[in-house]
Amino acid sequence: MAEPAYTVPVFRQRSSEETEEYQRVTTNVGKGLAVIQEELHRMRMATKAQVESLELQREVRGMMSKRGDMLDEIPKMPDFLVALRPHTVWEKTPVKLFCTVQGNPRPIVKWYKGGAPVDPLSAPGKYKIENKYGVHSLIISRCVVSDTAEYSAVATNPHGTATSKAAVTVKRASGAGESCHLGLVPHLTVIHPSKLEVSLLDRFSVSFGVEGGSISLVCTMVVVPDLPNLPPLAQWYRDDKLLKPSNLVEMAVGGSAARLTLPHLAKDDEGLYTLRIFTKDGTAEHSAYLFVSDAPPSAAGAPGAPMSVKAYDINADYVLVAWKPPNTVNEAPLTGYFVDRCEAGSDSWVQSNDAPVKVCKYPVHGLSTGRSYHFRVRAVNSAGISRPSRKSDKVTALDAAESERLQGTDEGVPSAPGQVVATRNSKSSVFVQWDPPKQVKNLMGYYIDGRVVGSKEWFPCNHKPFKHNRFVVHGLIPGETYVFRAQAANVFGLSEESQESSPIAVEPALATPSSPFGITMLSCDGASMTVAWKSPKHCGGSKVNAYYIDKRNADTLTWKEVNLVAVTERLCTVDSLTEGIFYEFKVQAGNLAGVGVPSAPSAPMKCEAWTMEEPGPAYDLSFSEVRGHSLVILWKAPVYTGASAVSGYLVDMAKKGSSEFVTLTQEAVSHRYLQVSHLEEGQTYVFRVRAVNANGVGKSSQVSEPVCARALPGAQEIVANVDGDTGDIFLSLEACEICETSKFVWSKNYKPIGDCPRVEVTTKGRTSRMTFTHPDKDDLGKYSVVVTDTDGVSASHTLSEDALNTMLELSQAIRHPIVPLKHGLNYEILEKGHVRFWLQAVKLSPSVSYRFIVNDKEVTSGEGHKISHDVATGIIQMTVDHFTRANEGTYTVQIHDGKAKAQSSLVLVGDVFKAALKEAEFQRKEHIRKQGPHFSEYLYFTVTEDCTVMLACKVANVKKETTFHWYKEEEEIVPETPPNVLSGACALPIALFSRKDQGVFKATLGDDRGKDTSLFDISGQVFDDIINALAQNAGASASELVMQCTPEGIRLQCYMNYYTEEMKTVWKHKETKIASSEKMRIGGTAEMAWMQICDPSDKEKGHYTIEISDGVQTHTRTFDLSGQAYTDAYEEYLRLKAAAFAEKNRGRVVGGLPDVVTIMEQKSLSLTCTVWGEPTPEVTWFKNEQEVCSTEHTKVTFDGGKFSSLIINQVTPEDSGKYSINVRNKYGGEFVEITVSVYKHGEQIPEAKLGQPKSATPAVTPVPPRSPALPSKTPTPSKSQTPVPPGKTPTPASTPAPSMRSQASTPASTPVPKSPTPTPKSRPPPPNPRPQILAASSPRLLPDS
Repeated sequence: MAEPAYTVPVFRQRSSEETEEYQRVTTNVGKGLAVIQEELHRMRMATKAQVESLELQREVRGMMSKRGDMLDEIPKMPDFLVALRPHTVWEKTPVKLFCTVQGNPRPIVKWYKGGAPVDPLSAPGKYKIENKYGVHSLIISRCVVSDTAEYSAVATNPHGTATSKAAVTVKRASGAGESCHLGLVPHLTVIHPSKLEVSLLDRFSVSFGVEGGSISLVCTMVVVPDLPNLPPLAQWYRDDKLLKPSNLVEMAVGGSAARLTLPHLAKDDEGLYTLRIFTKDGTAEHSAYLFVSDAPPSAAGAPGAPMSVKAYDINADYVLVAWKPPNTVNEAPLTGYFVDRCEAGSDSWVQSNDAPVKVCKYPVHGLSTGRSYHFRVRAVNSAGISRPSRKSDKVTALDAAESERLQGTDEGVPSAPGQVVATRNSKSSVFVQWDPPKQVKNLMGYYIDGRVVGSKEWFPCNHKPFKHNRFVVHGLIPGETYVFRAQAANVFGLSEESQESSPIAVEPALATPSSPFGITMLSCDGASMTVAWKSPKHCGGSKVNAYYIDKRNADTLTWKEVNLVAVTERLCTVDSLTEGIFYEFKVQAGNLAGVGVPSAPSAPMKCEAWTMEEPGPAYDLSFSEVRGHSLVILWKAPVYTGASAVSGYLVDMAKKGSSEFVTLTQEAVSHRYLQVSHLEEGQTYVFRVRAVNANGVGKSSQVSEPVCARALPGAQEIVANVDGDTGDIFLSLEACEICETSKFVWSKNYKPIGDCPRVEVTTKGRTSRMTFTHPDKDDLGKYSVVVTDTDGVSASHTLSEDALNTMLELSQAIRHPIVPLKHGLNYEILEKGHVRFWLQAVKLSPSVSYRFIVNDKEVTSGEGHKISHDVATGIIQMTVDHFTRANEGTYTVQIHDGKAKAQSSLVLVGDVFKAALKEAEFQRKEHIRKQGPHFSEYLYFTVTEDCTVMLACKVANVKKETTFHWYKEEEEIVPETPPNVLSGACALPIALFSRKDQGVFKATLGDDRGKDTSLFDISGQVFDDIINALAQNAGASASELVMQCTPEGIRLQCYMNYYTEEMKTVWKHKETKIASSEKMRIGGTAEMAWMQICDPSDKEKGHYTIEISDGVQTHTRTFDLSGQAYTDAYEEYLRLKAAAFAEKNRGRVVGGLPDVVTIMEQKSLSLTCTVWGEPTPEVTWFKNEQEVCSTEHTKVTFDGGKFSSLIINQVTPEDSGKYSINVRNKYGGEFVEITVSVYKHGEQIPEAKLGQPKSATPAVTPVPPRSPALPSKTPTPSKSQTPVPPGKTPTPASTPAPSMRSQASTPASTPVPKSPTPTPKSRPPPPNPRPQILAASSPRLLPDS
């Protein structure tokens, strides 16, 4: 890798005197050359031992870190990796105790002094406890003698505790007072940092950062002697300029490491960083490049930030600010810059120029004399404004006698750089150089851009102008091919791009290969020996194509060539040897760059014929498909087979550094490869192989090179797939690493395929593809591929029968493509009775073609048919306007889309066609129907809160003249409220719904445009649904059960919004269903449901329940008829029963008397009535409240205890008056009044005044019964609600004679029965409500006596 030129520092240059002295010493040294060579050899061996020791330490640290990564998830108690060390220090000096502890979860460390916890707050500034990067430390500042003690660190986590202890001894200088008990420590010799021996170990590599981030460059080292208070003297340089600590640059040396931290990265920080450490022998240096890329832009396409903002030509009133332009690769060209200023100590930035300035310098005016300023710059293009640059150093606006001024009078951008040449440098970098531009014009530097061959996108290689005309581009993809270009930059902007370089693949620079190693003997016959060796670890960037072998007698120093012609294989038989002599061999490898260094001499090998019966060692152990938990080991068969053929192999494995090998196979494997699994990721292993024949197990092979179980970064697996264009089945691998000489070697079952007619291998770039020419079952197996001249890029894939069959089906589909369909041909009925035939493809191209075939005849778009398609949705459709019986048959769609074809058919015959035709006709009629007034929703029912059933419908397309009518069973129904069709809805209420309302209801709608009808059959399930809806409302409103006593028994009543016997109502006694009978009568009214217990007894005591079911939910109400409730009810029942009996048997007038009688004088009047009572009642007639006795004029009769009469012969006006009859027996009686008016002959008949009929009212009102009161909101039932026992007629007393005014006269001692059914307020009207007028023709008139 070529780096920028390095200038020899002044302190390393020699004067002329020093040069002469150096030449003189060189001349004298020649005399003792042998002694010096011997001393150099000794020093070389000592240095080698030290370096190997350091390398071993680094490897151990690496293994420990890897082991730590693997054990991160394993619970582990604390363990000190680095324990505390004892310290002896002088008084007033600091001491630092540190330790490193591991554990999972991470342990908590506490510090103790002499067993007491160390509390930093107890003595502020005395103690400082730190924990950085897993290192725990306790710092004691300005130690005093009393700090002498035993200090301990105690680490604790949930799995245990660990402790580390160390003693600290503090000494006083001689004569400074009392000292520690250990005595004085001798003074250390003053050592300057430059007297230390420093060797650099882990060095920082090429690094990549992002603007605005942070990065640290670290270099570890070994310092001898390692003094904590005397670190080495280290200096950091950027582009050969010494860096000093600041808020942008942090430096630290100590802990065997030198660190440079850049906490706020900017593109100004990009450059070549060099660490220079002064040592005893001069300086130790290391350099690497740091790349800083642009941060994400503030707006898409905005440019990157400018850089290197500096102030020149500083004056009292203005400052000239200059900067370097950013690199623009894919962004729009820059249109200018904005310059901002800010007073020192302030964060307020002010823009100095109103319009963008086009050159990279600008005089900032308007400054205040004596004040300090910072400046920054922002770039502008058509997409937006960049992020601001890093602010400049502080400058003060003062006149200076000597100010650095920006020189140069040339104007304009420089010309483009000349020819660009790219050469190989390393595995991931390329060395690029170019010719300077012919017109330099105050050049600031160069920008280098790169591009992958085949891509159009350029990427920036550097983000800060590079001063030299050569540059190493890092971070490239190994094996990829790139081209490069350069641009020159000055204050006026960027030059034109240079011409592109020639394409170059990223490969290491050519060099001779390293030495082969591992020379081993495979066979010997006493006169010749067959030896083999391992490939060089480094091929030098070119394929190793030659090996040269030398031999010598182990007792001599002279080497002799074995072959003059190069050997291409790593196996050679050396002839012309003497039996019994020990020989040594060495091998050199050659490539295009030449022959490399020879290998180390092999161990002495005795030329002695092999006669053992077991086979010789296998050789050339190699690895493939190394992954985190598995790998494949391969080897070659022994050259010496023994007394019989080799039958198998045993493979042994051990961890690196261990001598305990484990045999991986219980039985010998017949093939020369083995897949090893269940490895620990990150662990390193070694292997050996032993051949087996019929005579036993042979010698072990040479132990393999250590292999780490970890996949290469970016390792890919073999992909089995089918070519989307050709349908070829292939296996492919994209290599994560490749070089110019790499080849893809394909194998089947780990046997190279070579030229096989069954497959064809092609390679393009980093991808190799193996295509099967005629794939079948013979191609099944395990395929592997190895990429040569890499760090082990390889992979394998097992081709199974199922996978092959799947790919064969896909291949068939690609080679003979079909148009994939989401839905096959189907049909749907549209409005107006149109029928749409359609199918949907997954995808259609604009060039698709298709045709519809009906009954073997192609149908085109025209009259009666509309054919179309939609590429976006993939739908192809045909609409038939008039679907008739002639359309029965088979429908087919054929599709052609590029090479793909598809066909779908639909058979529309028989019942399927009839159903489609019926639906089409229905839709056609529906369309016609909707042209006039029509029902948008046909009749349906709802139930209101008051249990009124509403038949409702919705209408549409109506007008004012539209008529609406209701019918039931073809008889028109005229509702109280006429329907309003313009409202869009009509309803017919049905109150007190019951079985009588069953039937077919019809609603008609019509006007001059047409007529529509809706039918609703209330029967069957519809009737049940209505009853259930009523039951749901009734059940929700049902009251608790109420007890009511009657003369017949005890009645339980449940009041609700509405009740009808059609509801599913169940009465239960003690969970047993009650059936209606003479004993238990069940009934109800529109307002309640009841259950009556007739003639109750103790058997009827218990829990009663009513259940009202609405088909979904059951509503339950209960009543406990037992205990005192039953006793009180039973007593009330007996009382009412007795009262009813008395009411039934009392004396009463059954009928025959009018209210008013008008009669002409001299006529005879007969007032006759029928009476009844048990026992037979007594009858008394009265006139004007005076008892009437029988005389000639007035005669009173009572025949058979049933008929009573009052006969007045030849009435006179004196006979007018108020007559009454009193009928009574021991249970009571009745008093009926009659008004008699007598008029003279010739007088006008007086107008009759109808009397008001009265019911027989008991004279004495009894006390109300002790029964539960009814709910106040429940209406009082009418007399019609009282049940009449079957086969019985109402008591005569309860039905007074029609058209008669009556007054009951009941003894006070007679109880009046109280019925739960109140007495009606008015009696039913008599058959002849008019008053009876007796005339001459009246049958009741008697002739003159």
